[in-house]
Amino acid sequence: MGFFDFMTEDIAIDLGTANTLIIHNGKVVIDAPSIVARNRITGKIIAIGQEANLMQGKTHENIKTIRPLKDGVIADFQASEEMIKEFVKQIPSIKKKLFPPALRMVICIPSGITEVEKRAVFDSADHVDSKETYLIHEPMAAALGIGLDVEEPQGNMIIDIGGGTTEIAVIALSGIVCDQSIRIAGDEFTSDIISYMKRQHNILIGERTAEQIKINVGSALSEL
Repeated sequence: MGFFDFMTEDIAIDLGTANTLIIHNGKVVIDAPSIVARNRITGKIIAIGQEANLMQGKTHENIKTIRPLKDGVIADFQASEEMIKEFVKQIPSIKKKLFPPALRMVICIPSGITEVEKRAVFDSADHVDSKETYLIHEPMAAALGIGLDVEEPQGNMIIDIGGGTTEIAVIALSGIVCDQSIRIAGDEFTSDIISYMKRQHNILIGERTAEQIKINVGSALSEL
């Protein structure tokens, strides 16, 4: 370990369409909606994460809430960089430091991501002062996260349903044998609920309400 490694913080980021998670020292330290509120006139970011999420459907014409990621990849570069930068600042141990540390990042990406989309992730990480950036496919990260032995010569199928994409992969011998990234996931379910309520009950509900219905009614597991 070099001297400068003591001045480097390792973090893992799951940059999702719906939510962003940051892991630091083995713990989830940030779990917030991937939403940014921007002033339409000045272009300035005025809220990020949960604060911006609470503004959805309640803003006036000068404020717009946007999702910097679409279908699991970066759609708005400036907003995504501001969002990542602000989330990193909110990490408790980093917030306490007098000088911001250099960062070493591992970022989850969809298995069907293109080279151009990969470059966008690297560029965003560079702009938030990442010293080293590593990318890991979401199905592999999910397999490691649930404790699967990915090194064994046995196929394990992973289905990771996110906000913008559903990642399906078969993993064996520390690699992805085959995979498919479907750009139909949680956001599509939310839109279907909005359409259903309008069509069947003539009731117009917003994204937040539809999301809550989806979580309460459609959970595969009951809340602990």
